Amino acid sequence: MQVPVHNMAGEVVGSIDLNERIFGAPFKEVAIHQAAVRQLANLRQGTASTKTRGRVSGGGAKPWRQKGTGRARQGSTRAPQWRHGGVVFGPHPRDYRQDMPRKARRAAVRSMLTSKVQEERLTVLDQLHLETHKTKGVVSLLQALSVEGKTLISMGTSDPNTVLGSHNLQHVKMLPAANLNVLDLLNYDHLILTRDGIDALERFLA
Repeated sequence: MQVPVHNMAGEVVGSIDLNERIFGAPFKEVAIHQAAVRQLANLRQGTASTKTRGRVSGGGAKPWRQKGTGRARQGSTRAPQWRHGGVVFGPHPRDYRQDMPRKARRAAVRSMLTSKVQEERLTVLDQLHLETHKTKGVVSLLQALSVEGKTLISMGTSDPNTVLGSHNLQHVKMLPAANLNVLDLLNYDHLILTRDGIDALERFLA
């Protein structure tokens, strides 16, 4: 599988053979879904908390006697039906983290990379290095490559100027190739990969 390689001016300067095991893998929808759900679950803090009737302060005295008042019997003013009472079945601090086998996680990433290639949403750069950290450098790069929409830029070794230059662009995200994940590949329409980024992917995905 060959794809063209561009320079930072948007010109085609060659081609590269993509590893079929990474960029030609079978599409595993179940693994992609599980990986995305796992990532979203692991982002949750799990700190939401409510107090049951046993934890709410007050309510020690019986509000009125059991019989003879004509009112319903009550044992505490902190029962759930009372104002300032406890909460029934409310959230409590918990760990939402999910586990997933490493092989399945990598298979999901390979599936997403394959879909980017098949949908022609992958652009390969020979190298990426900006002279300054200004945002207009990243904007000029995207315009030269004719890339629009939400874009994920991934490299093998990070370029500080490119990282700083992309901070002000809400639709652009920088990510090391070793940290490519299903959630970002789903959220961003286009993927820009450098040659060293492809080398990094081959080291841990092939």
